[in-house]
Amino acid sequence: MTQGEGGSAPEREDVAAPERVVGVGPWEGPWPDDPRYDPELLREGDRRNVVDAYRYWSNAAIVADLDTRRNPLHVAVENWQHDANIGSVVRTANAVNAAGAHVVGNKRWNRRGAMVTDRYLTVHHHADVAALADWAAGRGLPLVGIDNVDGSVPLETYDLPRACVLLFGQEGPGLSDEAVARCTNVLAIAQFGSTRSINVGAAAAVAMHAWVRRHVFGQRP
Repeated sequence: MTQGEGGSAPEREDVAAPERVVGVGPWEGPWPDDPRYDPELLREGDRRNVVDAYRYWSNAAIVADLDTRRNPLHVAVENWQHDANIGSVVRTANAVNAAGAHVVGNKRWNRRGAMVTDRYLTVHHHADVAALADWAAGRGLPLVGIDNVDGSVPLETYDLPRACVLLFGQEGPGLSDEAVARCTNVLAIAQFGSTRSINVGAAAAVAMHAWVRRHVFGQRP
């Protein structure tokens, strides 16, 4: 049936959806007299994935502003097999404005998933779990592991400390035995399906959001 006969027009598979343009174009009008603004971005436009309040700001200016209001939460990931999920964890750490991200083990990590958000927070490296534990102890920060190991406590019922380091294991094997031994507590995320575990990037997002609910919105477990 054709459209003229009362039917609907056939779908056009050859028509591409319009591409969504991210960000803003060149600055219009007189340039602002503010050292936080980047001349190149003002001239060329700002297509970065940043909130509107930071449009046209230099990266250094953004970091300096974030530093004035960092949350006292740190996030660490073991990296024994070049885990591709670390970038996702760093990106979420930036979203909650964590005080820092930590890579334990191999110094090189896959930054693709971070989507350049590692520019906006400090990423620390520790050769092993003992080095991370010493760093945290020197700052009075408890290590809180996230893994569904035997003896773990439900994240949903645990009162997360405000200043702490959330430690995540390697994708697949999870937290190493040494990491579990170094943690003050290990928390498990409730699951109700058939899979044994969830992706470490997803687990990190859930755990960090639990911290936000507790310490930004005051929602006690």
